[in-house]
Amino acid sequence: MRVVITGAAGFIGSRFAEVLLENAERLDFDDIVLLDALTYSGRRENMDEVLRDSRVSFIEGSITDADLTTEVLCSAHAVVHLAAESHVDRSITGARAFYDTNVIGTHQLLEGARHSDVQRFVHVSTDEVYGSIGEGSWREDHILEPNSPYSSSKAGSDLAALAYHRTYGIPVMVTRCSNNYGPRQFPEKVIPLFVTNLFDGVKVPLYGDGQNVRDWLFVDDHCRGILAVLEGGRAGEIYNIGGGTELTNEELTTRLLDLCGYSDSMIEATTDRLGHDRRYSVDWSKIKNELGYEPQMSFDEGLAHTVKWYHDNEAWWRPLKDRP
Repeated sequence: MRVVITGAAGFIGSRFAEVLLENAERLDFDDIVLLDALTYSGRRENMDEVLRDSRVSFIEGSITDADLTTEVLCSAHAVVHLAAESHVDRSITGARAFYDTNVIGTHQLLEGARHSDVQRFVHVSTDEVYGSIGEGSWREDHILEPNSPYSSSKAGSDLAALAYHRTYGIPVMVTRCSNNYGPRQFPEKVIPLFVTNLFDGVKVPLYGDGQNVRDWLFVDDHCRGILAVLEGGRAGEIYNIGGGTELTNEELTTRLLDLCGYSDSMIEATTDRLGHDRRYSVDWSKIKNELGYEPQMSFDEGLAHTVKWYHDNEAWWRPLKDRP
């Protein structure tokens, strides 16, 4: 059977391709197609390991290309849709690309699936579509209140995916994850940005008062959650995937400073981001109870592993930091 992974050259997509390949025989996938446009955050070398396997092939192209998505999906049995523009700061200064990729691109994939024999379509989304929550945690039936161009574009893609399930019967499942971290994350995101700055002796920019709260999810645990939904999720359903570790940005920064051997003198206070959500927190009891998912990586262990990976792989991130 053929499975198509979009955004496969990115941070999460490339790791999911590796996890899927480890389970391909059990799931009866003998044709794994990696699709990616290789934009600034997609790295071909992220796929090097899986592309050594004869069951895996790569197609360079955009999900906004209707002809391409139709061709790629025509014989697909499953789709795991990870391709997205995902950096909030970039969406604030240039929103159009986010709506093009996240909404129009998702629509093109859904159209391709509508005219094929796709039996499982996992649409990977984010907890940011819920907005901000002062207390408690979001359940999957919480209303969507996105506050940035990025999160609103993802909310639009979620609704499109669910609408295609209800209208056309496409077996869509939506996952919404908390903040991911781990090796190969593009160094515009907070953890790799701060770590690589500190390796260079450069101060780290902490937004506002540093009290914004995020739930942190190691990328391997996220991929395990996606795999569980691909394998056993119910069509038309939404599954939150959480990490179980809530930290303020200030607390996260302190941990990174400790791991890199610096004091808080390396913190540079920065004007807060426009529309900066105060707190994210997902209730992931549904995926736990239905599919047996629980995160396995402790945050302390995962963070130490991530810092060590960036320390040992400067050749991977240095060219990205040196870009204009």
